[in-house]
Formats: sequence, C-alpha cells, structure tokens
Amino acid sequence: MMYGNGYNTMMGGGGGWFGGLLIIFFGILVLVGVVLLVVWLVKSMSGHGGAAAGPQPGAPGHDEAVTLARKRFASGEITKEQFDEIMQALGS
Repeated sequence: MMYGNGYNTMMGGGGGWFGGLLIIFFGILVLVGVVLLVVWLVKSMSGHGGAAAGPQPGAPGHDEAVTLARKRFASGEITKEQFDEIMQALGS
C-alpha cells in the first residue's frame, strides 16, 4: 500500500511550495548572471572598456591632457617616445 501523492513522494521529492519558489529564484539568478556576462563580454570586445581608453578628442579633459603632455615633454620630464605614446593614446 502506498501513502502520499504518488511519484514525487516515492522518489524523495515533493518540497512543496517552498521548493518551487527556490527553483524559480535560482533560475532567475542564473538568468541574470548570464545576461550580465553577455553585457560584459560585448563591452570588453567592442573596446568600450571605460577609463582605459582615455579622453576622446573633443571630450572634456582631452585638451588638458594634450597640453599637459606637451608641457611635460618640453620640460624634459618625458622622452619623445613617451610623448608619442601619450599622443597616440589620446588620438591626437
């Protein structure tokens, strides 16, 4: 004679409503994680990594960065190679 409600009880399942909510919660958590991973991958592959790109021409701070690089080169604080590297990074 079997007691319970069939297959779930025989196989050790039947967590009730709490088990169902837990499965839904973890499913949503995994889905959000996958979406965040895809967004991060797309950003890193497109080269829009943020501060590492430096100020773009016309952006606030670009002219100041160029002026500072020129002053440092003129005063002998940086070499010609370093100056060229800075200017290339700034896109100037």
